[in-house]
Amino acid sequence: MNLKMFDLTGKVAMVTGSSKGLGEVAAVALAKAGADVAVCGRNRADIDRVVERLKKMGSNTAGFVLEVTSGKTVQEGVSAILEHFRQIDILINNAGTNYRVPVLEFPEEEWDRVIDTNLKGYYLVTRAVVPQMIEHGGGKVINMSSILSMIALPNQLAYASAKGGVRQMTKIMALEWAKKGVQVNAIAPTYFETEMVLEIKKDKERLNFINQRTPMGRWGKLEEMEGIVIFLASAASNFITGQSIAIDGGWTIG
Repeated sequence: MNLKMFDLTGKVAMVTGSSKGLGEVAAVALAKAGADVAVCGRNRADIDRVVERLKKMGSNTAGFVLEVTSGKTVQEGVSAILEHFRQIDILINNAGTNYRVPVLEFPEEEWDRVIDTNLKGYYLVTRAVVPQMIEHGGGKVINMSSILSMIALPNQLAYASAKGGVRQMTKIMALEWAKKGVQVNAIAPTYFETEMVLEIKKDKERLNFINQRTPMGRWGKLEEMEGIVIFLASAASNFITGQSIAIDGGWTIG
């Protein structure tokens, strides 16, 4: 087995929502594998922090403020990244948000915000990036989904709907670009210790439910996300497309 197939040296990766959470984990993983990384987010201070972290690892990196819900600003942001790096070989769609209340209490404006960020944003960014991938002979698109694309939990109406959409979006994109050198896959994580879900750990009942429902009996550790990111971004996964891979400690076994 040639381990060079996991080497991302010379590749350029764009990671949305990479100023914190699982997006930052993905950016770090790609940098470890040798990729140059465009760090994208909404908060300049957070972006700069991650950029400095990657630079200390020896990565050629740069940060970009990106609002994924607007086609115009997405196109401007992608153009800026292409001007800086000349190409984008790997795209990780990760920018996300959530709002947790029962269905009958869910405000329309929050539905729009969650769907626009977690679903429409993936479409807008991918639409802006993939044409130059095809032009250059191929690339990798990795959509950050969730086990909530496969299972149901209360108070997750818009988030789960968006992630279910991401799963189907991944399949359609993979089908359309299969002969054009672009592989599109999704990662479906369970609960990892990120800022977006830390409040859940304070609720002992919910924490116990998650641990009991997970065959491995615990949450995911951030570093346990790195391997699947590198695999799907590298030549090692060249014959895999349209798949949603759960990284969930066994939650979705059955």
